[in-house]
Amino acid sequence: MPKIEVNEQFFFQLAGASWSDIEKFEHDLTVAKAELDEWNTSLPADDQRTIKIELNDTNRPDLWTTAGLARQLRIYRTRIIPSYPFFASRTKSKETRYRVVVEKSVKQVRPWLAGFVARGSAISDALLRDMIQTQEKLAWNFGRKRKGVSIGIYRTSLIEWPVRYFGTDPDTTSFVPLQETRAMTLNQILAEHPKGIEYASILKGEPIHPLLTDSKGRVLSYPPIINSADLGAVQVGDNEVFIEVTGSDYPSVALSASIMACDLADLGFEIVNVRVDYEYDTPFGNSVVFPYYFQEEISASLEDTNKLLGSALEMPEALDALTRMGLCAYSTDGRAISVAPPEYRNDFLHPADIMEDVMIGAGLANFAPQRPADFTIGRLTPIERFSRKAKSIMVGLGYQEMIYNYLGSGKDYAEKMRVPASDLVKISNPMTENYEFVRNSPLPGLMQTEGVSAKASYPHRTFEVGKVALKDSQANYGIVTRQYLGFLTSHAQADYNEIASHVATLMYLLGREYRVRESSDGRFIPGRQVEILVKDARVGVFGELRPEVLEAFGVAMPCAAGELDLESLLDD
Repeated sequence: MPKIEVNEQFFFQLAGASWSDIEKFEHDLTVAKAELDEWNTSLPADDQRTIKIELNDTNRPDLWTTAGLARQLRIYRTRIIPSYPFFASRTKSKETRYRVVVEKSVKQVRPWLAGFVARGSAISDALLRDMIQTQEKLAWNFGRKRKGVSIGIYRTSLIEWPVRYFGTDPDTTSFVPLQETRAMTLNQILAEHPKGIEYASILKGEPIHPLLTDSKGRVLSYPPIINSADLGAVQVGDNEVFIEVTGSDYPSVALSASIMACDLADLGFEIVNVRVDYEYDTPFGNSVVFPYYFQEEISASLEDTNKLLGSALEMPEALDALTRMGLCAYSTDGRAISVAPPEYRNDFLHPADIMEDVMIGAGLANFAPQRPADFTIGRLTPIERFSRKAKSIMVGLGYQEMIYNYLGSGKDYAEKMRVPASDLVKISNPMTENYEFVRNSPLPGLMQTEGVSAKASYPHRTFEVGKVALKDSQANYGIVTRQYLGFLTSHAQADYNEIASHVATLMYLLGREYRVRESSDGRFIPGRQVEILVKDARVGVFGELRPEVLEAFGVAMPCAAGELDLESLLDD
């Protein structure tokens, strides 16, 4: 979970209150789903004392900043919702002298950009550190290590407008990056500069790379890698900055710009709009004035809210709770609650999100625990009983049970397994690329274990019973969840015949008749793989894994493996 470090004096000033009691502070942090991580009150209460806070809500990146967290605590206490009149909308255009041109050449590599200008009093050292922390938290956590979102901050006085955002040849384009004194090509930066090495995977292999320059051709930055040493360094004392956000996901880019704009507005800065002219179509049109309000209103039934929360709130109480959470909420008929999300939030995907904020805003302590009125007896579901039987058989066959995560990377689930990424269920807002997809098979986990088990004595036989997610156009939301058995054997003589005998034993002891037919699964060697059929319906596959799959996971021994849809057998 994200952690932020806030300057105590600065944070209390923004929150409009101060805390001396640690327990009271911890209690108040719960409205932001936050926990106190460290606060050393034994140190002198000067302008250098800091507080470390852990945020437990990954859906609200607006809380990952000093100003954002302080805003939530302030609104909850005062019920005063701040206004941000500088936001542009679909029906209202704003004139501005600041303009960025996004050219077609960048569309295929990193297509989206948002930005604004902030001017105010001189930036202090504490504020500069906080701006950098906000930049890093949004880009690292929300932006998936800069892949989805990266943020640049520049001194406006040095820029000649309009700014140009375009794609360029990484072998011929060069500039002097931060922390360097020599000009380097873009590919040199990826290979030699510390920041380039750290984030090279985002752009490596792309024929063109993105670049941001002013109208004179001077480089501002090489998104998402590094700023230039010429125009890309903000300093203490600057009073006007240009903030740009680039990335691969338009809503995330626009929201990140909105969060930073609202934070700086809360700090007393004047926010000046920037017009971004695209040479291609975007969800918001070809010319967009940022910061841009793109959130849609959402509604929830008061009756359903009370039913879900187990409460008996009246409409005024529910609206007051939402106001304390910073939401502009209203009702026209006394039955439905309508909410206009604030500019810095984009986490309202379902009426349940409104209900959650009603619960937090009303105060968790106001929902008294209740003892269940009905007497029930817990029992195993049919699929769980059947799965346990399958587990016992696999253990009897000499296999060791394993348990893995249900989320993983496209590299492990698709690339290494020779499976198209389009076949996998992808998370729309993953925290990191390591947990970007829902698995469609237990085999990648078994292969990961095999890849680090070369020193263990052979043979290796492992299995797992667990859920997988599969795309299904006929299902609700287009996805079905199934209970799968995955199994793998690895040693010098592991082959089709061995795994076939294990499948035969398993199916016999499960009491299921089956037959096989030749399969063409890309994970297995052609001619050494078959589908398992029960009453002519495909319920699984097994065979010898391809050498390419073994090599991708660093496995030196031959492997035979298979997977079985246990729910299909249960329905038999």
